[in-house]
Amino acid sequence: MTTAFVKTLKTINFMSGKADSLAEIKRHRKQAELASRLATPKKGVERKPFRLGKLRCEEITPEKSYDPDYVILYCHGGGYISGGLDYAGNLAVKLAMATGFKAYSFAYRLAPEHPYPAAAEDGAAIWEYLTKNVAEADHILLAGDSAGGNMALSLTQRLISEGKPAPRELLLFSPWTDMTGTADSYEANQSIDPILTKDFVMNSVKSYIGDKDPSDPAFSPLFGSFDNFPPVYIMAGRNGILLDDSVRLKERIEQAGGTAELDIEEKGWHVYQQIPGPIAKKAMKRLAEHVSRTIYGKR
Repeated sequence: MTTAFVKTLKTINFMSGKADSLAEIKRHRKQAELASRLATPKKGVERKPFRLGKLRCEEITPEKSYDPDYVILYCHGGGYISGGLDYAGNLAVKLAMATGFKAYSFAYRLAPEHPYPAAAEDGAAIWEYLTKNVAEADHILLAGDSAGGNMALSLTQRLISEGKPAPRELLLFSPWTDMTGTADSYEANQSIDPILTKDFVMNSVKSYIGDKDPSDPAFSPLFGSFDNFPPVYIMAGRNGILLDDSVRLKERIEQAGGTAELDIEEKGWHVYQQIPGPIAKKAMKRLAEHVSRTIYGKR
C-alpha cells in the first residue's frame, strides 16, 4: 500500500476527520451514504425495504445459490454516529452474494442525537423480530463491521446473560471491541490506516456514551464474558488502527474455551472489504469458504 494511496483515501474518506461537532458528523453521514451507494454491487440481489415501527430495515435476497435455511443479520459500522441503509447495503449485499443467505440490515438511531442505549435497543428489536418471524437463533449468522461488530458482540453477550439462544456464529470485520482507545495499534498504524483515525474514534465514544466509563463491558465487549460464546470469524487488516481489538478478541474468546478464527489481510486496513477491488473480492471469497465449511462441512 503506497503512501500516495493512503493519502488519497484519507482525503476522500468520511472517517478521517475529527467528528467533533454535529455539523461535521452530518457531513460525514452524507459522504458515507454517497460513497456506499457507489461501492455497493448493483446486480445479483433483490433488495426490499421494510419498517419495524420507526426502524428502517432492508431484506436482501441473493438471486443465485440461494439457501433459505439460514439468514444473516448485519450491523453496520460508523462509530455509532454515522451510517444508514445505503452505508449498510455495501457489506450486507456482499455478504448475501458471498454466502447465498438472505441478509437483513437496519438503520439504527445515531448519536449524538440518540446516545446509548438507542442503537443497542434497535439491534435487539430486529434480532427479536427475526427470531420470532424468520429463523431460529441457531440459523442466524450475526455480522458487523467496526461499531457494528461492537453491537454484534454486545448483543450476543446480553442474550447469553439472559439465558436466551445465541446466534449460530458471528462474522466480524475489523470489530471495535474496546472503547478505551488504549491499544498499541492506534499509534503503530496511525500513518498507514487510510480509513480511520483515533480522533474520529474517541469523538465517537464521547457522542455515544458521554461521560460513562468506556471500559464498561456494555460499551467494550472485550472486557465482558465470553463463557458459552458461539464461534466467531474475524477479518482484520494488518494496517488498521483497530487491529489489536481483533487480536485481543480472539485471545479472550479462546481463554474462555470458545472458538475464534482470525483472518488478517497483510495489505488490508480498517474494513477494507468495503472498497471495490480485488482485495475485497478475495476476502469475501475466503469468508464464503469459511461459512460453507461451518454450515455444510468440508466439500
